[in-house]
Amino acid sequence: MKRWKKIAIGAGVALLLVLIVAFTVHQSSKNVVTVQTGKVQREDLTTVVSASGEIRPKTYVNIGANAYGKITRLYVKEGDKVKKGQQLVQLENVQSSADVNANQAALQAAETDALAADAGLKTSQADRQRAQADYDRNKLDWDRAQSLFKDGLIAKSDFDSRRDAWATAEAGLVQAQARVAQAEAQKDSADKRVTQARANLIRVTDVLQKTSYSAPYDGVVTNLPVREGESVVIGIQNALGSTLMTIADMSVITAEVKVDETDIVNLRLGQPAEVTIDAIPNKSFHGTVTEIGDNAIVRSSGVSTSQQTSASDEAKDFKVVVTLTNPPDDLRPGLSTTAKITTATRSNALAVPIQALTLRTKDQIEAQNNPPGSVHAAAPATADVASKKKDDEVQGVFVIRSKKAIFVPVTTGIMGTSDIEVLDGLKPGDEVITGSYKILRSLRPGSGVKIDNSVPKKEDEESS
Repeated sequence: MKRWKKIAIGAGVALLLVLIVAFTVHQSSKNVVTVQTGKVQREDLTTVVSASGEIRPKTYVNIGANAYGKITRLYVKEGDKVKKGQQLVQLENVQSSADVNANQAALQAAETDALAADAGLKTSQADRQRAQADYDRNKLDWDRAQSLFKDGLIAKSDFDSRRDAWATAEAGLVQAQARVAQAEAQKDSADKRVTQARANLIRVTDVLQKTSYSAPYDGVVTNLPVREGESVVIGIQNALGSTLMTIADMSVITAEVKVDETDIVNLRLGQPAEVTIDAIPNKSFHGTVTEIGDNAIVRSSGVSTSQQTSASDEAKDFKVVVTLTNPPDDLRPGLSTTAKITTATRSNALAVPIQALTLRTKDQIEAQNNPPGSVHAAAPATADVASKKKDDEVQGVFVIRSKKAIFVPVTTGIMGTSDIEVLDGLKPGDEVITGSYKILRSLRPGSGVKIDNSVPKKEDEESS
C-alpha cells in the first residue's frame, strides 16, 4: 500500500475518533445541569420573630367625666408630671356644694332629734321603774289587807281603800310601760332618720367629689383633649362620656406589637427581644416578652375574632407585649417600634442554606437508584410532585456525589436568618445544591451536574 494511502486512512480514523468524542461530549453535556452550591457546616443559629407595633406604658388610665358640668379649672397641661393625689381638674360645683351643706344641716337636726328621743326614752323608763315600785308596794298592802280583813282586824273602808290603791298602781304601771314603748318607737324612728340623713349626705358628697379629679398614681399627662370653660358629660349606655385626660405611668415602658399567627406558636413568656424605635435610629433596646394575647386580631379591621359574629379567612395577628429593660426618659406613647424576639438558639448546629431545601416524591427518590436513559427531564418535576399526595412528599436536599445530584432526605430543626438546622442525613463538609430556584424545582434525583458558583447575571436571576 502506498504511503499516501496509509496517511489518508490514519487521518480518516483520527477524524472519526474526534467526531465520536465530540458527539459523546455533546450528548453528555446536554444531560448535565449547571448549579450553585453551598457547604454544610456547623454554626450558631438563632430563630427570630419580627413584629411591628407602638410604644405604650404598661399602666395608664383615661380619666373620664363622672358628672355633668363646666370645667372651671385645669391645673395641669399635656406633658406635665403629676404625683398621686395631685389636683388635676375642677368642675363647676355650686349646686353640689349647696346640696352637701343642706344635707349636713339635715343630718345635724336628725341627730338632735335622736338625742331628744333618747332622753325621752330614758325618762319613760324612769317613770316605768317608779310605777313598778308603786305597784309592788300597793300589791303588798293589798295582800296584807286581805288577810287582816279575813281575820276581822281591819275595817271594810280600810280594806276597800287598799284595794283601790293597788288598782290605781296597776293602771299607772301599764301606762308607764306604754309610754316606754312609745319612746322606744320614737327613738327608733329618730335613729332611722339619722341613717337616712347620713345616706343622703354620702350621696351628695359623692356627687361633689365627682366634680374634682386627682391623679390616681405618679405619672405623666400624655393626653389632654379638653380646655377650661368646656362642658363635659358622663357616658350613657353605649355612648362614651367625655375624656378629660390620660395619665400614664412611664416608669415601665412596653412595646405592644402584632405577631403573625404563623409565628405566635413559637413565642413564650420570658423570651428576650431587641426593640428598635423609629424616632431613635441606630439604637436598640433590650426587652422581655411579658404578655402574649389569646385572641386573634383581624389584620384589616383590628377587631378581635371573639367580637366577630362570623368566621373570617383574613390574615390575623396576636398582640404581644415586650417590656423594655432600660427605656430612655424621652420616650412617648405611640412611637412606632419593631421588636425582634428570639424564640430559639442552637450552638454549633449543623446547618444548610434555607434555599437548599426542596420536596420530592418517594417514586422520584427511588428512581435515582435505577436511573433511566435520560437523567434530566425536560418537563418540570413539580408536575409530578403536584400529582402526589402530601404524605407522599419527602423533604430533603441535593448533595453532590460523583458529579451527580443525589437527593438526601433530612430532618430539620430551628431556622435562622439564612440557614436552617439539619438534624440527620448530612455531615459537615457536604456540598449541597442551593440554586437556582428554577433548577431545584425541576432537578431529578441522580442528574449529572456542573458547579458554577460565580455571580449570576441580572437577567439570569430574574428568569430564575
